[in-house]
Amino acid sequence: MNLETKWLEDFVALANTRSFSTSARQRHVTQPAFSRRIRALEQALGTTLVDRSTTPIGLTAEGQLFLVTARNLVDQLNESLNHLRGLSIANEALDIVAAHSLALSFYPPWISRLQKGVGELPTRLVAMNVGEAIHVLREGNCDLMLAYFDPFATMQLDTKVFPSFSIGNVKMLPVSLADPQGKPLFTLDQPEPVPYLTYSQGAFLGKSVHMVLKNDPRRLNLRTVYETAMAEGLKGMVLQGVGMAWIPDFCIREELKSGRLVRAGDESLDIPLEIRLYRCSLVHKPGVERLWRQMMKLPRDFLQA
Repeated sequence: MNLETKWLEDFVALANTRSFSTSARQRHVTQPAFSRRIRALEQALGTTLVDRSTTPIGLTAEGQLFLVTARNLVDQLNESLNHLRGLSIANEALDIVAAHSLALSFYPPWISRLQKGVGELPTRLVAMNVGEAIHVLREGNCDLMLAYFDPFATMQLDTKVFPSFSIGNVKMLPVSLADPQGKPLFTLDQPEPVPYLTYSQGAFLGKSVHMVLKNDPRRLNLRTVYETAMAEGLKGMVLQGVGMAWIPDFCIREELKSGRLVRAGDESLDIPLEIRLYRCSLVHKPGVERLWRQMMKLPRDFLQA
């Protein structure tokens, strides 16, 4: 039998409130995610715990019996954890998921700047692709998501359910390693085929590049030699002189400043990107609510990285 602690906590909360929606708010998850977790507990135990035919909901005979065990386990675990870590819920770290490039190059200076306005802000950061991050946010398994804004609405996030703050405006630039004379090794205008380093199919940044190239005849001269979902992976290959790629400017500021990397195309090929911090309005975690209120009071230019 494989039981997750959060399922036990969910069940205790549901037994107390007799309401899926109220319990979901208390547990800081969306109601569909909460319902799935209760179902998972019942499947793991092999019995029905909740009588869903009544309003408010009730517990079955098995549910009432199991509630005693669940409460004891949750109480004992919480007491032990509180003793070990000496932390209150109010000081619990916020779980943030972020696109890989944002986690590596954008997040550190941005969170450092934000903390100067809101004070110490414990966080746990996990890097993943944008599609996975959206799924985690929708399931209520993170507190905040740091991602690129999608002007083409392919992410399909309801703005009422998933409000956001704009925290940065950046660009993707076509770049190449510089030769000894400081000229690009590869350019989009060269007559011979251009070795092209591209984003994997489905990667968010790759879609943006595709939009800029779809009506440009020079795309026919691009010869794909490498692909990855991560901007930092493309940067590494560009620095090895393997080919040219579009990379967010915040990932390559030092390399552009030193002249190691140079443009492989003019400014008409730059791709504007907006970075946003998202939350789920259905989840009411105190730390997130507090941070959101604090951010609303800060000057807009203070939030920009």
